[in-house]
Parts: sequence; C-alpha cells; structure tokens
Amino acid sequence: MSKKILYAAYGSNINLEQMAYRCPNSTVAGTAMLKGYELQFRHHATVEPNADAEVPVLLWELDSQDERFLDKYEGWPKYYRKESITLELNGESVEAMVYIMNGDRPLESPTAQYYDIIEQGYRENGLNTSYLETALAEAVQSENIEMDEEMQIGFDMIY
Repeated sequence: MSKKILYAAYGSNINLEQMAYRCPNSTVAGTAMLKGYELQFRHHATVEPNADAEVPVLLWELDSQDERFLDKYEGWPKYYRKESITLELNGESVEAMVYIMNGDRPLESPTAQYYDIIEQGYRENGLNTSYLETALAEAVQSENIEMDEEMQIGFDMIY
C-alpha cells in the first residue's frame, strides 16, 4: 500500500469532478484555512505569503500515483513548486503539501471557464467565495492600472 500525503487545494483542484478525473484514488480529508497566505490570480491561481490574509483550502489525501498525476498537471517543478505547510484540521495540526507558482508573474485575470470551475468547487465544498471574488477583483484592478499606464506612455509619445 502506498503512503498517502495531505494536499491543500485552493484552485481548480477544489472542484470535485475535476479531481475525480485527475486523481481517481484521492479522497477529501476536509476543509481548512491556510493562514498567512492570500489567493491570487496570475492567469492561474496561486497563493502568496501575506501575514494578514488567509485562504480556504480543500484537503485531499493523495497516494503516490495521484501525486505524480497532479505533478504533471501542475507543471511541477517548473510552473509550480511544492511547499510543506502546517494547517489545522479538526482541531489538530497537520502537515500538507501545497503548489505555489514559480516566478514573478503579474496579476492577471483567469479565463471565465477556469474561474467557474474554481467557483463550483468552492460552492460544492461550502467554502466562502468572497476570497475568490477578492482575488479576481485585484487581478482586474491590476490589469486596468497597467493598461492605463501603457495608454499614458503612448499618449506621452504622441504629444
């Protein structure tokens, strides 16, 4: 029997249907709050350290085969890296693995389809969607500021 690990999902892997397809041997272990991180969209979801924030996560038990499937899907180790985090599950401190995006990509809105998949996962697992909505709003705001700056540079070059 292979050893199981706890995996903390915050993006599309919160979606039960997607995970059933992607990692058929995985089982839900519960929900928790990842404290000291904030949810961000950099086209895809990621979490970034922020002492004043928290992110709802769905904890999965993965066997080694499902972890390999997930590593491939997540583009590990190039696109996402794995980190070990400590969470509280049912009043108990547990260690879990989380994928965090590599590099310094700018905030960027996800596609509507990707966002909807995550939102469905939040709803089907009883998670507060305000975290998701805030991350989307921050990505949109960042894109608008960037676009305004580019337009000002173009305007300054013309005049």
